[in-house]
Amino acid sequence: MAKSSTLHDAWLDELRDLYNAEKQISKALPKMIKAATAAPLADAFQSHLKETLGQIQRLEQVFESVGETPRSKTCDGMAGILEEGKDLMSEDFDEATMDACLIAAAQKVEHYEIASYGTVVVWAETMGHDKAARLLKQTLSEEEAADEKLTSIAQAGINDQAAAGAHGEEDEEEEEGVSVSSRGRRGRR
Repeated sequence: MAKSSTLHDAWLDELRDLYNAEKQISKALPKMIKAATAAPLADAFQSHLKETLGQIQRLEQVFESVGETPRSKTCDGMAGILEEGKDLMSEDFDEATMDACLIAAAQKVEHYEIASYGTVVVWAETMGHDKAARLLKQTLSEEEAADEKLTSIAQAGINDQAAAGAHGEEDEEEEEGVSVSSRGRRGRR
């Protein structure tokens, strides 16, 4: 009969997944930095790249804190999110729209990480891995702050610039006999 896996085994599996995810992100961020046209966005990506490299080292400390060798397991979830971002960067959007889309793509990454780190923090606390929990909480806080910063950058003008450049959606739809109210609800005339 096969040995039953424990919460500790599941936790290590999640850590390996995150270790790989962070490495994937560290390779994707330079492309996002290059694609960003708004200086605050490029700066935020550059800052998060440095932070991500520190998070990789922190994960290595987490493994070592429980007597494990740092190993990664392919994170298919992050690979899919980053592939979507790569596809997005190949689109022919105007600069403001590209920046708005880059923020959306980056926030998908952050939300995945926030969910994953939230889980491994709670599991570490539950199992009494206090040092690991402290290290993981630090990374979770950084991911939450990165998400908030991206929202702030978007709301500070990028979304408005992208919206100002949007073509006359209302005009096109009115030609088709559909009107759009100021709230975006569609209705027949």
